[in-house]
Amino acid sequence: MYTVDICSSSSPPFLPSIPLTRPHIYTSTPFLTTPQHRNLIFTVSASSTQTKNVWRKQPENTTTSSKKHHRRYQRSTFLDHKVDMDSLLASIHQTHNEEDLFSLLSLYKDRQLSIRFMVSLLSREQDWQRSLALLDWIHDEANYTPSVFAYNVALRNVLRAKQFDVAHGLFDEMRQRALAPDRFTYSTLITSFGKEGMFDSALSWLQKMEQDRVSGDLVLYSNLIELSRRLCDYSKAISIFSRLKRSGITPDLVAYNSMINVYGKAKLFREARLLVKEMKEAGVEPNTVSYSTLLSVYVENNKFLEALSVFAEMKEVNVPLDLTTCNVMIDVYGQLDMVKEADRLFWSMRKMGIEPNVVSYNTILRVYGEAELFGEAIHLFRLMQRKDIEQNVVTYNTMIKIYGKTMEHEKATNLVQEMQSRGIEPNAITYSTIISIWGKAGKLDRAATLFQKLRSSGVEIDQVLYQTMIVAYERVGLMGHAKRLLQELKRPDNIPRETAITILAKAGRLEEATWVFRQAFDSGEVKDISVFGCMINLYSRNQRYVNVIEVFEKMRSAGYFPDSNAIAIVLNAYGKQREFEKADTVYREMQEEGCVFPDEVHFQMLSLYSSKKDFEMVESLFERLESDPNVNSKELHLVVAALYERADKLNDASRVMNRMRERRLLKPFSR
Repeated sequence: MYTVDICSSSSPPFLPSIPLTRPHIYTSTPFLTTPQHRNLIFTVSASSTQTKNVWRKQPENTTTSSKKHHRRYQRSTFLDHKVDMDSLLASIHQTHNEEDLFSLLSLYKDRQLSIRFMVSLLSREQDWQRSLALLDWIHDEANYTPSVFAYNVALRNVLRAKQFDVAHGLFDEMRQRALAPDRFTYSTLITSFGKEGMFDSALSWLQKMEQDRVSGDLVLYSNLIELSRRLCDYSKAISIFSRLKRSGITPDLVAYNSMINVYGKAKLFREARLLVKEMKEAGVEPNTVSYSTLLSVYVENNKFLEALSVFAEMKEVNVPLDLTTCNVMIDVYGQLDMVKEADRLFWSMRKMGIEPNVVSYNTILRVYGEAELFGEAIHLFRLMQRKDIEQNVVTYNTMIKIYGKTMEHEKATNLVQEMQSRGIEPNAITYSTIISIWGKAGKLDRAATLFQKLRSSGVEIDQVLYQTMIVAYERVGLMGHAKRLLQELKRPDNIPRETAITILAKAGRLEEATWVFRQAFDSGEVKDISVFGCMINLYSRNQRYVNVIEVFEKMRSAGYFPDSNAIAIVLNAYGKQREFEKADTVYREMQEEGCVFPDEVHFQMLSLYSSKKDFEMVESLFERLESDPNVNSKELHLVVAALYERADKLNDASRVMNRMRERRLLKPFSR
């Protein structure tokens, strides 16, 4: 960490390289050579990011294959118990190439060792190169019947070593040997590729698994959902959750809790709330984590009344409170100006057997500060110090902000020095708060000096800090300085391009954001899905519909699923460009992938069909949505009636309104 005054890891050893006299199927492995009977070719990847040789085995001649015999032993003749596996494994570890290993195992070539023994031996060999050599010996030297279990173990070993090209080759070889990959095969591939961030490849394996009619299990789908969630690709997580349920698997408590979080992050609040109801119907009782996750979803999106309702339900069904729930509810009470309730909950936590942590103290400090109870905040802050209660950078940031509200900028500055003396490093929020305080106090020279020191010291300048300085310049009328900072972001040298794009987009700098975004995308630097969202929102606000579609297409080409807000904007952009067919394709594609849309997206599509004068599609979608319990039926009828009325189809509008009355969605005419 850098402090601003404001007054080689070693790689594991590899086996020695032995010159090869013959080519081998695993071209990246010096350990191995080619068995004589194999017919092989090699292809080399021309990718700029990958220089490893990629191998692919050719199908063997059918006649030759049919003449090949695999030995089969009766279980009663196996001599497994007479061979010391530990000693054999130790001897294998001493081999340095395939020839050595084959020579060692030749003693057992005619011994009657079961395939179970050989698979166990293979599973205990951790080196991926020796694993492949041993697999070759099992199938090609000792002529065992090809075993899916042996391949699964070898596959696991090569994936642990991140040899993804070799994993592809092993999978192809299984097919060529007429072995059907099983659930373990696919689970290993999907999980390994997903953990390395190769999510498109992971989904490709999932599709192959479904095509092979191999049923996934709960663990596999849960892993994919969690990976999607970590990548902030919430639409993809929802799609996988839909696949899970379509396959007949009942989600468990962990999967449901994860999906409550996903729906919340995707801003599908109704679906998140309904998931709690679904859990009860499926016999999975929501627990404390379920409710605290739902509470957090609402709080993150400033839906404090909804959070209060969930908390009331939580208490009604006697779900015990935990530390997270208490911390969230202290915040909720504070946001709703229910300071007494927040204060009461905080001081009653120990009586409930819950020890407040630093988050609890930081939250109540913020509540006091926002309620302008500055005396209580300062008293609690010093009480924490007297009782040696942990304080962190958030604690100090909260108190600096409180002193800023009281216009005590010197005390705020002193707190920065105090936290540094206690070994707590200021972060971007600390510095942005101080700059804001100095700017409001008319000390712009100090703010500008601090900002320049930060830039030259190597501290990462985040979007909050940059925007704070821009606002400080604009506040005193130094528009030239503010514009200069924004202009610098076109060629950022001390902040990531993704950060620069976000700052420019939020500042409404259309041309600059466009230039940086295109440069960053072309160089592969746009990895955060939220950056695409920022650009889509920027173009939409400026009615640049062609650019909205451009970013959307880049987003999909990068393997990201758009969230519901982005989909609504994109559908509108296609409509403005009169590209109704493309809008329909996107809408259907996202639904087929299992995406869950808020009502606004469905209504947007109805509006597009109406603009196209395709009232057959309006009626078809209306009928389908009418039977969907997740769609607000009253709003649906009102939207469709308005579309018909706007198109001067008054009889149809009247028909829809009458249907509302029949379904008691609208009050009947009074007589």
